[in-house]
Amino acid sequence: MPLEHLLATVGHIAATTVTEEAPSIDGNGQWPEHSIRALQHAGLGGLVVAPEFGGHGQGLFALTRACELLGEVSASAALCYGMHCVGTAVIGSKATPRQQQEFLRPIAAGEHLTTLALSEPGTGAHFYFPQTQLLALSEDEYLVNGSKSFVTNGGRADSYVLSTVGVDPEAARDGFSCLVVPNTTAGLEWGPEWKGIGMRGNSSRSLLLKDVPVPAQYLLGEHGDQLWYIFQVVAPYFLTAMAGTYLGIAQAAFNEARQYLVERAYRHSGATLSQNGLLQHRLGMMWSNIERTRQLLYHATRLGDAGDPGAVLPILSAKAEMGHCCVEVVNEAMTLMGGSSYGQSSRLEVLLRDSRAAHVMAPTTDILYTWLGRALLGQPLLEE
Repeated sequence: MPLEHLLATVGHIAATTVTEEAPSIDGNGQWPEHSIRALQHAGLGGLVVAPEFGGHGQGLFALTRACELLGEVSASAALCYGMHCVGTAVIGSKATPRQQQEFLRPIAAGEHLTTLALSEPGTGAHFYFPQTQLLALSEDEYLVNGSKSFVTNGGRADSYVLSTVGVDPEAARDGFSCLVVPNTTAGLEWGPEWKGIGMRGNSSRSLLLKDVPVPAQYLLGEHGDQLWYIFQVVAPYFLTAMAGTYLGIAQAAFNEARQYLVERAYRHSGATLSQNGLLQHRLGMMWSNIERTRQLLYHATRLGDAGDPGAVLPILSAKAEMGHCCVEVVNEAMTLMGGSSYGQSSRLEVLLRDSRAAHVMAPTTDILYTWLGRALLGQPLLEE
């Protein structure tokens, strides 16, 4: 299916199912069940799955645009869908024939939801240094012990892509490994759902793994491939999906402010706020902020889809810049709209709470700028 048709379908679902569910997602901290199922039912669960396995074979640009459309209505719905697509991309990048049949085909058919489980309470934003232990019981089975934090779609997904220290207890950084673990695996213990000020519908939960038996067939790639996955798959897909989500938030805030300026009129004069020169100027600056950051993001994703080695810097920069753009635009929208935007549970209040996560979702904005600087100076990205 052509990309424009896929995005039109995303837009329709965003305007109907997601719009209807959005108040409950934020107000009740409800996981976006109906929105995610609608996307799966429409065949969009397989957005980044290769066509030979029933998917659409799309990449970074399509994922960014889909998350942008969803994020304009519900950041949580966009994040939950985005994380499914990132997990799917990880599974698909080096999938064995068995993994293709067990995971990729059901994902493309809308029958399987996946997600990432990389972050850990002990390493914080340094999610690429897992402490979760992988022990080889035999050639056919591993034992996993450790804990994960902030698992989006936690307890809701059908499988979890998680990172571990390699089977060698003396493993260096390049000894980390990745697994895909079905939700039916014994020993998965879930913590309570996230109760935060924003991004409230993510079902973001902690996961305790106590002597979890995992068949060797669920190893992704080879032992020691985790950092390859992080920089070749997780980083580009995750960063652009999240940047697209925050672009949607920024666009929603701009739309709210523009509509308010057009409709709000002074009773004593009949003039609307849209006729005020200062407000015209500030709205123009908001648009420019969004548009230049949007074009950086689109440029980065197109380079990534083309396999251009120069894509890494624009991708790192796009997510960092979009974090600043999103927070700045939402703040400015609240200023332009005055007291009406400060009402409890107003649209701007929801956007403000959701936007703040942009800077702290790993890799954080500060880490991304540090990586940019290191790359520009020819230094190792993960140097402590």
